[in-house]
Amino acid sequence: MPHDSHTTHDAAEDTRNKDIKIYINGDLVHRDDAKVSVYDSGFLLGDGMWEGMRLYNGTWAFFDEHMDRFFASCKTVSLDVGLDRAGVLDALTRTAKANGMTHDVHCRLMLTRGVKVKPFQHPSLSRSGPTLVIIMEHSKPVNSLQSEGIRLACVPQVRGLPTSQDPKLNSHSKLNCVIACLQAEQAGADEALMLDPHGFVNTTNACNFFVVRKGEVWTSTGDYCMNGVTRQKVIDVCRQDGIPVFEQNFSLYEAYGADEAFLTGTFGAQTPVASIDGKAIGSGARPVTARIQQLYKALVAANTDRK
Repeated sequence: MPHDSHTTHDAAEDTRNKDIKIYINGDLVHRDDAKVSVYDSGFLLGDGMWEGMRLYNGTWAFFDEHMDRFFASCKTVSLDVGLDRAGVLDALTRTAKANGMTHDVHCRLMLTRGVKVKPFQHPSLSRSGPTLVIIMEHSKPVNSLQSEGIRLACVPQVRGLPTSQDPKLNSHSKLNCVIACLQAEQAGADEALMLDPHGFVNTTNACNFFVVRKGEVWTSTGDYCMNGVTRQKVIDVCRQDGIPVFEQNFSLYEAYGADEAFLTGTFGAQTPVASIDGKAIGSGARPVTARIQQLYKALVAANTDRK
C-alpha cells in the first residue's frame, strides 16, 4: 500500500528541541537567537564543511573517525578549523551539557570560512576567521523508517568526478544532492538513487546504498560517494561476522533484482529500502539487514560504553 512521503532523516517529535541552545563561535544562545552574518561565506557560497554525529550514553559514537574525515576535508580546501580535536570535543561537550543532553542526540557540526568583507567569491575576502556552529537535537528516527522502508527513484543527477567537486567532501554546498532529491520527489519517491559518471549505482542524495543478493552484501566502489563512517562500519561488521561483502560496480539490473536493500547514515544507521522506481525490493523479508542492524547496534554500544 502507498505510504506518506518521508525521508531518511525523519525524527520523532520532541518538544525539548524548542528551547535548545546552539553553539556559535564559543557562545551558547537560544535557537531563536542563533544567527550568522549574511556576509558569512557559508551563506554566500556554501563554503564550509560539516559533520553529523550521534551521542549515546554521554559519548560521541566513532568520534575519531568523524574527526578524521572532518579535518581531512578542511585541509583539502585550506579551511583552518581554529581548534584541534580536543578543542572540538570541548565545544561539543559544552553544548551537550548546556542542553542537558546525554543520549539519542544528533549533532550537526558546521565550519565555514567565516565572514567576508565583500559579498564575492575569493577566499581571501574571509578575513576574520572561521565560523563554527553546533546544533544538537534530541533525535530518534521515526518507527516507520524501519516498518515501511524508503522508496527510491533513480534520477538523472549523478555524483560527479573528484575533479569537479569531490563527493568525499562533506561540503555545505549540497546543491547536487538537493537537485537529485527534488527529482526523486517529483517522480513520487522519498529520496534519490544516484548513479556514478559511468552509469553504475552509487549512492542516494543523503545516504550510502547497499544491496543484498543471495546472502552477499554489495555496495559501490566508493569512488564517487561520501566516505560514510556508518558505511565503513557496516563493511567492517560484515567482515567480522563472516557475511560476504563487496565494494564493486553494479547496475540498476542488480539493484532491482536484489533480495534486500538498505541505506546507511549516522542518523538512521541502517534504513530498509522498500522499492526502487516503483519496483518492490525482494519479498519484504530482510534477514541480512536485520543481522547487520544487530551487529551495528552492538558496535555502537561497545564504542560508547563508558564503564
